[in-house]
Amino acid sequence: MVRFCRGMGMGELLYSGKVKQVWSTEDPNVIEFRYTDQISVFDQIIPSLVPRKGESLNRSSCHWLKMVEDSGICDTHLIEMTAPDRVRARRFEVIREPGAIPQDMENVFVPLEVICRHHLAGSGWRRYKRGDATAEDFGFPAGTELNEGVKLPNPYVEVSTKFEAFDRLLGREEALQISNLREEEFDAILEIVVKIDELIQSEVGKRGLIHVDGKKEFALGPGRVPVLVDSFGTLDEDRWWDAAAYGDGEIVQLSKEFVRAHYIETGHHKALYEARNTESEEPPIPALPQSVIDDTASLYASMFERLTGESF
Repeated sequence: MVRFCRGMGMGELLYSGKVKQVWSTEDPNVIEFRYTDQISVFDQIIPSLVPRKGESLNRSSCHWLKMVEDSGICDTHLIEMTAPDRVRARRFEVIREPGAIPQDMENVFVPLEVICRHHLAGSGWRRYKRGDATAEDFGFPAGTELNEGVKLPNPYVEVSTKFEAFDRLLGREEALQISNLREEEFDAILEIVVKIDELIQSEVGKRGLIHVDGKKEFALGPGRVPVLVDSFGTLDEDRWWDAAAYGDGEIVQLSKEFVRAHYIETGHHKALYEARNTESEEPPIPALPQSVIDDTASLYASMFERLTGESF
């Protein structure tokens, strides 16, 4: 269990993202994250707040960061949780220009997101349905007909951009160009992600969950050793299913995916991506109905307990 101490003030607001704020502290090498109750899908912030969502995200992520450290998989940025929705972390230099990070630089953020998939779901499933990815791409024999939710033969790791307007999947060569990582550093990060996901599944499997997929971010610390940063293992970064239902042939979404499904059903997703594909003005995302807000708040609370085994 991660404990926190109260009464530590935040400094200057350095960055405000879709669901998280970054604050300076009295120590130039330490930053503080504050997780808000905002929720976003499709790179749009929904004009609705979900009560205690920020607390659920922060406490879940701190739980996993501590487990990763205790298991010796890799270093993390975690220093201490200072409030239910706030955490202090090591600060790393951020260089946004592609390819501009020197290969001898230490204490620098890696400008990539690493996604690891264990089942065919979400955008991976949508790519397969559109014909943009094949069964072979996901590790199956050529020509295999795949169904949504099928377990992949092996963890499927892919990398996307971090500092572009919209996430974009990268091939290995472009990922290396953007990050200027050495091949062995890049491979070490991918291996760490697979090990972390093995730890996650071994834990949540005890509480009847399947870890479907998730994304992680890294920095390079002293000696350019990979350091796990930001948040992961939450309902925002990861997808979870109920194991018993999956065993009966049913997919029960236990993540933000059901909020995405709301906007797909209402037609907003289609209109949004038509606008993006034609480079026209994006339609603003409507607020969530109160019933969906209530269900979402309940899910974030109950899933914190299933993910961590702690009470919310």
